[in-house]
Amino acid sequence: MEFQKTAFKDLIICTPKVFEDDRGYFYESYNSEAFKKFVGFSPSFVQDNQSKSTYGVLRGLHFQIGIHAQSKLVRVIEGEVLDVVVDLRKEEPTYGESFAIKLSGTNKKQLFVPKGMAHGFITLSDTAVFAYKCDAFYDQKSERGLAYNDVSLKIDWLLDEHEFLLSPKDLENPMLSELKNISF
Repeated sequence: MEFQKTAFKDLIICTPKVFEDDRGYFYESYNSEAFKKFVGFSPSFVQDNQSKSTYGVLRGLHFQIGIHAQSKLVRVIEGEVLDVVVDLRKEEPTYGESFAIKLSGTNKKQLFVPKGMAHGFITLSDTAVFAYKCDAFYDQKSERGLAYNDVSLKIDWLLDEHEFLLSPKDLENPMLSELKNISF
C-alpha cells in the first residue's frame, strides 16, 4: 500500500498494490500496521457501510459531532465518483477548505477522512458502489450536514447542477457560516 499526504492534516490518499492476471485481481484494502507506520496511528474501525448510487447522485456533505464523530476510510468498488471533503476543524489552517479526488473501481484509490471533516460524493458513472469503514457507530442525534452548494467552499462537482440528484435532507443542509456549536 502506498500512502500520500495531502495539505490537510491526517487526510491521506491510500493506493493499494494490485496483483492482476487473466483471472482477475487481488489487493489488500487495509492493513492497520502499514497505516500506523505511515500515519502514526491506526483507527479501530467498528462499522462498514456500502451504498449504490446512479449517475448524478450527490450524497453529502455529512459528518457527526461530539463523541460520535467519525473517521472514515472510503473507496469505490465499482464505478467512479468525485469524493469531496471540507475541513471543519477550526484549529487547522485548512478550515473551510475543500479537497476533491476521483475514486473508482479502476484506480482503486482510497481516502482516509479524519474526524472533523464533512464528507460527500457525486456519482460520475452510470452507477457506483461506494464502501466506507468508520471508527465510530452511526448516531442519528449527532448527524449533521453542510450545504453542497455553499459558494465559499469552491467545490467543482464536475457535473451541471441540473444533473444532481439529492435527498430532501441534503437540500436543507446549512452553509458553513451557519454552522454553530460543533465539536469533534
